[in-house]
Amino acid sequence: MSIEQILLLAIVQGLTEFLPVSSSGHLILIPAFTGWQDQGVVTDVMVHVGSLFAVLVYFWRDVLNILGGCRDFFAGRVTQRSRLATYIGLATIPALAFGAVLKMTGWSNAIRGVEIVAFGAIFFGILMYVADVVGKRVKVMEDMTLAPALMIGLAQAVALIPGTSRSGITMTAARFMGFERGEAARFSFLLGIPAITAAGLFTTAEAVQLGEGVPADALWAAFFTFFAALAAIAILMALVKRTSFLVFVIYRIALGLLLYAMIYDWFPGVLPSLSTLS
Repeated sequence: MSIEQILLLAIVQGLTEFLPVSSSGHLILIPAFTGWQDQGVVTDVMVHVGSLFAVLVYFWRDVLNILGGCRDFFAGRVTQRSRLATYIGLATIPALAFGAVLKMTGWSNAIRGVEIVAFGAIFFGILMYVADVVGKRVKVMEDMTLAPALMIGLAQAVALIPGTSRSGITMTAARFMGFERGEAARFSFLLGIPAITAAGLFTTAEAVQLGEGVPADALWAAFFTFFAALAAIAILMALVKRTSFLVFVIYRIALGLLLYAMIYDWFPGVLPSLSTLS
């Protein structure tokens, strides 16, 4: 990949991983709009790993708390932090299971389509708006129990469909269950840690087993993604304390409609056609 492609991938992934607009969907759109060769699943996962390190740095206190909870769990002590660690662990299982199904069936590549991204952007954007309007704002992370954690975990599994947005769908689920916006975002980011870690380890092991290794370009993209993701987390955490998700909903719907217009040539001669990439 050229340095331009590496930087663009890093910026797009870093910003869109934590803003609820779907990072995987935007990564699919890069080759569609630029004409570059699709960067592939390995690079996609590596830039997600770059995002993972940003979460670890930004939420380092929460991460240490969860690690302490793991120690409490294995020592047989039931504490608030051990319960949180348990909830995150159990809530990660649906995404891992669904990811394995997609990989074994070959659907992971089959669903990398622009039309799927367009549908996901609109449908889950509207769902986010509904959750943000009707959801109560009374619960914080200390109020988390097993049932809502598993529901948010199931939502995270759905996010493997491009255009959904992992942060968006998990925050949507949390808002439906009455969690404050900031707390919904916080749990969403922490829940992503084991899932992204597992995907990164699995993809790296698979690449090594095939004798391919992880391309240096993918590692550079992950490195630059870290800084963009760190900025995106700070932006989102500041926004959710002051405003609703409406700005992201508007963006998602506008993006989805634009993609449909380009897929189905609603404005021939005005917008380029993506009909062959749908």
